[in-house]
Amino acid sequence: MSQGHALYLDVDGLLTHAWVRGSGPPLVIVPGLGCASWMYVRLSRELARSRTVYVYDPPGHGYSQGMRHLPECIEQLTDHLALWLEVAGLKGSPILGHSLGGEVAFDLAARYPAHVGALIACAPTGIPENPSVFAQLIRLLVDLPRERLGLLIPGLRAYAYCGPRRMLKLAQDQDHHYTGPLLPQIKAPTLLIVGTSDPVIRLWTLEAIRKAIPAAYFCEIKGGTHALTDVFPRTVARYTLDYLKAVDQ
Repeated sequence: MSQGHALYLDVDGLLTHAWVRGSGPPLVIVPGLGCASWMYVRLSRELARSRTVYVYDPPGHGYSQGMRHLPECIEQLTDHLALWLEVAGLKGSPILGHSLGGEVAFDLAARYPAHVGALIACAPTGIPENPSVFAQLIRLLVDLPRERLGLLIPGLRAYAYCGPRRMLKLAQDQDHHYTGPLLPQIKAPTLLIVGTSDPVIRLWTLEAIRKAIPAAYFCEIKGGTHALTDVFPRTVARYTLDYLKAVDQ
């Protein structure tokens, strides 16, 4: 299988990176807080067996440019993603968001409905649960020993590039980014995926999100941790591809 290639596009003055691999209909992966495209290699390889996968780096993440004061809030992440989809010619493509990327995907589907085909949210943050930044940090520390050791160095590299200031700003914005009223507005076909061993995102949270989004589907991965896209890439890919086929995307 092809290793893929880097795609750089000028999006509102910021050079924005995405890693592209595979062939077939497009699918866009949106990373979590502080994460980068290189942390989703295992998942993108599985999906690329039948899709052209674009692993997007948000501003200030991965290989994408950022500014000192951009992004500072989740809505800025969403606005940039919407513009990038237009520039890349991917408007209306299915979106797979992980962790904070799932919350961004919810925001995108509600505020920019024409930009989203189907939506797959893996261990998404957001309403109805918005724990404090301190609580989130504790949960992440609990989760770290459960993740694949091979993800540690790529993850630390991604966090170092993004920087603690930007990550803290975006994490703090979760207290203000109340997506509760937005979730019922989502009309895109939606699949929620959660790991049963994820201490960051609780099962009841995903169940509440499922009830808030019309016709959303919900599935669990037994033993899945917060980084289930890395630990269970084949399972996540299978659920994703089967769902996209079922909704004709």
